[in-house]
Amino acid sequence: MTEYCPPWAPFFGFAGVTAAMTLSTIGAAYGTSKAGIGIAGIGTFKPELIMKALIPVVMSGIIAVYGLVVSVLIAGNMSPTEPYSLFGGFVHLGAGLTCGLTGLSAGYAIGLVGDACVRAYLYESRVFVGMVLILIFAEVIGLYGLIVALILNTAIGTPVCGVVA
Repeated sequence: MTEYCPPWAPFFGFAGVTAAMTLSTIGAAYGTSKAGIGIAGIGTFKPELIMKALIPVVMSGIIAVYGLVVSVLIAGNMSPTEPYSLFGGFVHLGAGLTCGLTGLSAGYAIGLVGDACVRAYLYESRVFVGMVLILIFAEVIGLYGLIVALILNTAIGTPVCGVVA
């Protein structure tokens, strides 16, 4: 008989929590810092453009919220008093990695696009609409990761433990 709820199974669930939170936050921090450099660059020449140029920074912050939501949902499915299956641990790890890695890539894309487009906006105001569209497409990468992580999280329901013959 093989037990499939080992005591170390929650490690994988908490690794998913950690991956979702840290990787998406690193992506958001990179996007914020990269776009902030561009905003600081144009703020010295045309301070009236700063408010419109903050869009990439706000969109980067949303990426971190995606990781926070997934982390809270995964941690909410874990209880120290109930058994936790190895399958549930791996699913939660996959959900956390999905949200974290897509958040990292979306934050990277938002940072690069935000910096370049904010600097271009200084010289040509028609760039603004294109900047917003490209930023939306970059943000959607993180949103797709959030959706897949939510699907994975709800697919297992309550992790059930028992003994398999």
